[in-house]
Amino acid sequence: MIAYAMHSELRRVVDTISELIWTAAADGSAEFVNRRWSEYTGLTLEEARGFGWHAAIWPEDLPRLAEYWHSIAEFGVGPREIEARIRGADGVHRWFLLRCSPLSEALGKVAEWYVTTTDIDDRKRAEESLRASEESFRLLADSIPGLVFTTTPEGDVEFVNRPLLEYFGMPEDEVKRWTSGSVVHPDDLPEVIAKWTYAVEMGQDYIHENRLRRADGVYRWFQASTIPRRNEDGRIVRWYSLLTDIEELKRLKDRLHEENLALREQIDREFMFEEIVGTSLSLQTVLAHIVKVAPTDSTVLIMGETGTGKELIARAIHKRSQRAMHPFITVHCAAVPTSLIASELFGHEKGAFTGALQRRQGRFELANSGSIFLDEVGELPAETQIALLRVLQERQFERVGSARPIASDVRVIAATNRDLQTAIADGTFRADLFYRLNVFPIEVPPLRERKSDIPVLVEYFVRRYAHKTRKQFRKIDKKTLVLCQSYDWPGNIRELQNIIERSVILCTGDTFRIDEAWLSNRGASPAKTSARLSETLDSREKEIIEAALTESKGRVAGPNGAAARLGIPRSTLDWKIRHLKINRHKFTEL
Repeated sequence: MIAYAMHSELRRVVDTISELIWTAAADGSAEFVNRRWSEYTGLTLEEARGFGWHAAIWPEDLPRLAEYWHSIAEFGVGPREIEARIRGADGVHRWFLLRCSPLSEALGKVAEWYVTTTDIDDRKRAEESLRASEESFRLLADSIPGLVFTTTPEGDVEFVNRPLLEYFGMPEDEVKRWTSGSVVHPDDLPEVIAKWTYAVEMGQDYIHENRLRRADGVYRWFQASTIPRRNEDGRIVRWYSLLTDIEELKRLKDRLHEENLALREQIDREFMFEEIVGTSLSLQTVLAHIVKVAPTDSTVLIMGETGTGKELIARAIHKRSQRAMHPFITVHCAAVPTSLIASELFGHEKGAFTGALQRRQGRFELANSGSIFLDEVGELPAETQIALLRVLQERQFERVGSARPIASDVRVIAATNRDLQTAIADGTFRADLFYRLNVFPIEVPPLRERKSDIPVLVEYFVRRYAHKTRKQFRKIDKKTLVLCQSYDWPGNIRELQNIIERSVILCTGDTFRIDEAWLSNRGASPAKTSARLSETLDSREKEIIEAALTESKGRVAGPNGAAARLGIPRSTLDWKIRHLKINRHKFTEL
């Protein structure tokens, strides 16, 4: 009775245990299962006895279990634990860990097994998920077009991807023992060590470019990018690094840099200074002004006759300014129809006027952070002069058809071949705009005042156009130089340039010359003023101009103006009036 009572008590204890417990004979046949085992599997003790418990095992695991029992029962060797999937009463299989404890007979042979079965399904799924994540991470890391590795805070390499192993040609265990000095170019090593040490001490991201030796001994440029990972306490627990091959990019950048330098030198040589050639005092004065005003952000007004090179002076100012790397936008104010000049300068909104099918940026927006060159600014209509004045005063403007102001960060360089003081007196140009533009005036001398520069200019243009036409001239005809220096050049350097280009095309032989007929009849005055301006002294020239002004009642421009009567450009006459100090306003009173 006592034995039976103890057996019943032990049975109750075993039945209350949450784990699945059962006993088996030496061959693995079940003799007893606890209540938890029966409840989980849905099999009674009678159904589970013998090898009935096999019904609850995943079929794929049965061969492995059979081999396991045979090994430990027959030979007494092998692990005392095994994992297998057991089906629940709901038909779902879960992973369990079976721990087997033997009960041996007197001779040491196993007589019975006591088995505890622990549910490890959640752990197995977590392991599978982790393994899948690790495999995904490995595949992802191996697919990255770069060299990936991770290190501990102490600098030990933990993980490397396949491209890194292939690049360095090392097995993984050897890579994990590497040092920077074994792969980094010796010239780059000191800076790499210094920057990496600083990044580690400060706990900051590390970005640097250096060369790394490939398996074949060739060094290539890489960009190293390393970021730290921190735990909840903010302590760094791992460094993640990516090495990106930038060898081709470096070569491309170097080549582009060299080509850019060459191109800028060519631009300087062929465009920036092609007409700023000479050693005359008047030209050197202009160049000195360029050097002084260029670094500032002041508005510049360039005055001079047509063809004197005002745009090239404006470009030279921009090139030497702090805005040199930003746009240089040119607007030829006289070439834009009056009705469109505001839209050209400030842009317009869609539907602002007939034909405005979409929004359009103006030249001031395009020139943002750079410079805008307003050539022939004296030709702007009155309403546009007001808008330009606002830009200069308030640094903002509005598109045509919009009331929204747009900030303007643009340096204004203006040019004119007109006498703006005279235009102000005539009421065609605003005085307040003139004073805003005339912050730093530069007056470009006409070619007739730089005659000492003509031989240099002739030689320069001959060499330039001969190169373009693949011709060679050994010398320049002396008579041609005399002819060029005796001519007044009303079209200034542009006229000289055009005549030399034409002459280069027509010349044969190795001596350059200009047809005398092309210059002998140029610049003649009209019938009412018989003397040629280029052949008179200043006093005679003044008399001729004053006579023309008398006949035109002080008017310079227009079909009946003094310029038309004298047969010279208005800009030329404006300059001569200033040069000879003629008060043209007294002729309006006659």
